[in-house]
Amino acid sequence: MKKSLLALLVAAPLTLSLSGCVISVNDDGVESGFGSSHEDRSYKNRKKIDNVQLSASIVDMQEKLGVADFSEIYSVNDKTVRVLYYRTQRKHKDGITSKDECTYLEFVNGELVQTGNGGEYRKMTAN
Repeated sequence: MKKSLLALLVAAPLTLSLSGCVISVNDDGVESGFGSSHEDRSYKNRKKIDNVQLSASIVDMQEKLGVADFSEIYSVNDKTVRVLYYRTQRKHKDGITSKDECTYLEFVNGELVQTGNGGEYRKMTAN
C-alpha cells in the first residue's frame, strides 16, 4: 500500500505538469503543415505567373518565384534552353509534386519565351 501511494505521489505531479504541453516551432513564419500550405503556395505561384511578361529574364523570374520544383536545361542550335516548373495546382493527393501539377516557364538564352501546363511541355528539337 505504501509503495502504491508513493508511486502515485511521484507520478501525479509529473503527469499533470506534462499534460497540455505544446511545442510550437515557427521557422521564420514558414508554415510546415501539409494541407493548406500546399494550396497557399500553388495559389501564390499562379498569381505571380499570371503577371509575367514574355521576354522577362530568368533571373527576375527566379527572384519572384523562388526555387523551382523541377528544372531542365539543354541546348538546341547553339541556344540554351532552360525550363523551370512551379507547382500551381494539386491533382494527386499523394503529397508529391509532379510535372502535371506545375506550370512551366521556358527560357531561351535567359529570356522567357513561353509558359504552359507542365505535363504538356515538349522539348525543342533541331529543325
